[in-house]
Amino acid sequence: METVKNNFHFDRWSPFENGSGISLLRHPPKSQPFRFEAEPKPIEADIARSALMVIDMQNDFLAAEGWFASSRDADVSRLSDVIEHINALSDAFRGAGAPVFHVNWAVRPDVANLPANVLDKGSDCGARPSYGDQISSGRVLVDGDWGAQSVASIDVDIRDISVGKTRLTGFSDNELDSILRRLGVTTLFFTGVNLDRCVFATLADGCFNGFDAVLVEDATTTVSPDYVVQAILYLIRLLYGFTAKSDDILRALSTQTQIGANT
Repeated sequence: METVKNNFHFDRWSPFENGSGISLLRHPPKSQPFRFEAEPKPIEADIARSALMVIDMQNDFLAAEGWFASSRDADVSRLSDVIEHINALSDAFRGAGAPVFHVNWAVRPDVANLPANVLDKGSDCGARPSYGDQISSGRVLVDGDWGAQSVASIDVDIRDISVGKTRLTGFSDNELDSILRRLGVTTLFFTGVNLDRCVFATLADGCFNGFDAVLVEDATTTVSPDYVVQAILYLIRLLYGFTAKSDDILRALSTQTQIGANT
C-alpha cells in the first residue's frame, strides 16, 4: 500500500515568514473534548490527543485458511463480527483528524529477534507450526506475507499508521511508543483481536507507559470462552482504564454529546 507523510505532527520546526530564521516553537492542536458513557464511570477524552488502535486484524488470525484456524484448531468464525464496528470507529477518528494505528504481528523471516518464550510456547516446542513457519497459506505472520496482512474487509486508509510487532504486546521492540509521543497522543482506544491476548497485553503496556486506555467492548473479541472475556473486562475497569461501546463513542464524536455535565 502507498504511504504518505501524515499531517498529525505538531512537533516540527517552522521557518519565519520572511525566511530569515527558524522557529522552534511547537503549536499543539486545539483541544476537542467529548464525553461518552463508559464503565466504571462516564469519561471525557480529547479527540485531538487520541488514537484508535486496531490490533491483529490479520489473515493468519481471521481467515479460515490462516494459521489460527488451520494449525491451532481455533474457531475463528466470530472474530469477523467486530469488523463493522472497527471500520465505523476508524472512519470517525479519521474524520475528526485523529490517527488510526494498525498494530499487527510482523516477524522477521528468520525470527532472529524472537525469544524462546515466544517461539517455543507458540510452537509447543516444535510440535506445531508457529511464527515464521511455512504452512499451506504461506509463512506464519512474516512481515509482508499474506498471513501478516490485514484482512481485506478491514478499512486501511492511506493516512493510517502501520506498526509491526513481534510480541503479544505492541509496545516491545518497535517504534509504537515513540510515534505516539511524537504525535502528542495521550489516550488510546483499543479494538481488534484477541481481547485476552494481544489486545490486553498492548493495553496493559500502554498504561504502564503512561497512556490512558479505553477498550471498545463491541470492537474487540477473542476465541477464548466468555468467562475469560468477563475477567479481562473486570480487570480493565478495576486496574487499567475504562470500557465503552462503539455507538456511545460514535454518537459523542458526531454530536459532541455532553453526558453527566452536572455530575
